[in-house]
Amino acid sequence: MSSSKHSSELRRLALSVLQPGFVGTEAPDWVLRDIGDGLASVVLFSRNIVSTEQVARLTAQLRAENPDLIVAIDEEAGDVTRIESATGSSRPGNFALGTVDDPALTEAVAADLGRQLHAAGVSLDYAPSADVNSNPDNPIIGVRSFGSDPEVVARHTTAWIRGLQSSGVAACAKHFPGHGDVAVDSHHDLPAYTAGRDEIAAQALPPFRAAVAAGVRAVMSGHLLVPAHDPELPATLSRRILHDLLREELGFDGLVVSDAIEMGAVTRRYGIDGATVKAVGAGVDAICVGGESAEEATVALLVKALTAAVTGGELPEERLAGAAGRVREFARWSAGLRASGAAGKAAGDGIGHVAARRAVRLTGAARAALPLTAAPHVVELAPVTNMAIGKETPWGVAEPLRERLPGTTSVRVRGQELEEGTVALESCALEPAAGRPLVIVARDAARHAWMSRAVTGLTAARPDAIVVEMGLPGAGAAAAAQIFTHGASAASGVAAAEALTQAPAL
Repeated sequence: MSSSKHSSELRRLALSVLQPGFVGTEAPDWVLRDIGDGLASVVLFSRNIVSTEQVARLTAQLRAENPDLIVAIDEEAGDVTRIESATGSSRPGNFALGTVDDPALTEAVAADLGRQLHAAGVSLDYAPSADVNSNPDNPIIGVRSFGSDPEVVARHTTAWIRGLQSSGVAACAKHFPGHGDVAVDSHHDLPAYTAGRDEIAAQALPPFRAAVAAGVRAVMSGHLLVPAHDPELPATLSRRILHDLLREELGFDGLVVSDAIEMGAVTRRYGIDGATVKAVGAGVDAICVGGESAEEATVALLVKALTAAVTGGELPEERLAGAAGRVREFARWSAGLRASGAAGKAAGDGIGHVAARRAVRLTGAARAALPLTAAPHVVELAPVTNMAIGKETPWGVAEPLRERLPGTTSVRVRGQELEEGTVALESCALEPAAGRPLVIVARDAARHAWMSRAVTGLTAARPDAIVVEMGLPGAGAAAAAQIFTHGASAASGVAAAEALTQAPAL
């Protein structure tokens, strides 16, 4: 083979193992050109989405270049939503579903989401999170997990995969080998999961074993150090974890996708190009990139790094070709799955809202205090969310409550404002609530000291206040009237507003 022909083939192989994002609601010329040159996948984010119909036009435009193109999306429902980022998800997230613990409901919610994604032309969803949230201080998983019990998480991982794939959209279990017992956000730095092998096998791996048994054909690696299996390299860059553990021990033979390769956990040490080469060398078949670095130049850089690594002897050409082969195999399978997908629109405000209502829990004090009959003042305590949650995605209880009780007023307070003294709870929370109900909305108060202090101070001043916790339930104020939604999706906000305005069921 001539050198020019070989370099062209190497470039095609390198393109085929990338899953890049891009900016815009129509396909840029460079993306269409790269698809023609071998790019086999793209990934959509909220910046690409206006409506299901618009995404369907976009995916049709992309697939005109390659009918088997893998179109991926990072859509978990609940707090992490792309397809409904502008409105908030009409379906609750994993923690709410795990709280209800009805696998048939979880399957129905995932099938409903699958129908919406299928109608939009999506063929691969980077979900579900199969992580067991065993560390309540985890800054990145939390309500994205079905819970802290491996059996519950395994049960609902299976149901979610079954439901999504019944609608013609491929699932992707993440973040292998389990991101639930860490205390660092891998978007910024490298977390470590320091448990021993036996504990990992008992705590983190059961949901991934269940996912493989359920027929999942894609698994996403996590950017975390797991010293019991590899003391030096994070999972995404570790052959011991991706080959020895995932392929050999768990028997997974499908597509291994990396978590976003531009994340600080791997780029701080290796750079985005170095991390890409090491990931493919370790056993990753498809590199997700472009959540942040969505330019043509990034794809060009990674293609150059992969081809140079092959010609320089750092990356065996057989490994790159093997990864490309798995991508092609997955593309054919997912195209067939898409062709067999269920027709019809998603139920929209049907099963998602049913599930959100079923996940709501009230304390005895809350039951005694409800329903509200006068328009309340709502204080929403807003944390800085992790990068997986879109900053544009609305959340809270004030808006749906205002629809049910006109005259409802609200304020949103951030920790930095309280710490700087630019906002005082006395003037923004207690004074406007004088002579009327006070509703306090928190989101992971147990994880944020300022929020916990605010809740404690407000309930001390107003013992009749009702606290709505939209994150992980913490110890809280035992005497306070509390409502737990187990997630902050739009559906969960509506369910909380309903709980506040309707007499509790006996």
